[in-house]
Amino acid sequence: MDFIIFLTAMSALIYGADFIIKESERIALHFKISHFVIGATLVAFGTSLPEMAASMMASSAGKSDMAVANVIGSVIFNIALVLGIVFFITKKMNPTRNLFAKDSAWVIVPVIIFFIMAQDGVISRVDGALYLLLMVSYIFFLFTDSKEDLEAEIDDSLAKEKFNWSKSVILLGIGFVLTIGGASFVIDSGTNIARIFGVSEWLIGIFLISLGTSLPELVVSLVAVKKGHAEMSIGNIIGSNVANFSMVLGAASLINPLTVDLVATKFDMLIMVGVSVTLLFILANKLYNKAGAIFLLMILALFVQNAIV
Repeated sequence: MDFIIFLTAMSALIYGADFIIKESERIALHFKISHFVIGATLVAFGTSLPEMAASMMASSAGKSDMAVANVIGSVIFNIALVLGIVFFITKKMNPTRNLFAKDSAWVIVPVIIFFIMAQDGVISRVDGALYLLLMVSYIFFLFTDSKEDLEAEIDDSLAKEKFNWSKSVILLGIGFVLTIGGASFVIDSGTNIARIFGVSEWLIGIFLISLGTSLPELVVSLVAVKKGHAEMSIGNIIGSNVANFSMVLGAASLINPLTVDLVATKFDMLIMVGVSVTLLFILANKLYNKAGAIFLLMILALFVQNAIV
């Protein structure tokens, strides 16, 4: 029964996030907010709502391992799985934006800050507040940077639709209920599954929950590929990972300080560092092709092999 609840709750969580993204975009367009602002806040942050809901619920239940593992696993899946697939299926990608020069710091700085904060074994409330400040810094960066880079990630057809306040508010409310309620059931059923198989909450969080909560990023990226804007997927993933560290870990640690055992989880931490450094290498050398995809998918294979063995 827990398996059915887990899958149903994960579906509710993902569909809820989709409702929130679409309806928030309609509201933003109604108020004539630029496509850049919509993309920067909704594409990157909106697809991180499942991770945020899941980690906050885990934190409130005193399940630090699950809350932290969800973030670490999501970062790994976002880069290795999502970008691995995007690079593999895209025939040609020539971004006009200098991704390495402009965005490389946002790939690695949140990771460095995480290890500095976790040296004492705890992500404290003060650390969480500092992470939220990092989110403010990223938003400021997005507002002051080029306003054209993320436009293609937004569905322009929404701008042509007639705005309906009552419909948007109702669907937005449904989205929040599905996301938060789904996250709660995901944590409970995930914990029960862990007990059935005798595996740790860390393993459930870093593999099962993080894979599920990374699906919105995968869907958004595949849609971008279909529309001929595959390079926008890179910006989406970088923004989502910044949100995962700053917004997700920050909010979860404000609820309850999160314990982190860097020694016991060193393999997963190394994989996270590995995919982040690999992404930097890909950005620096513009390997937006099957070669870059193979690098990422090989690391993903090592991660999955270790998780299931």
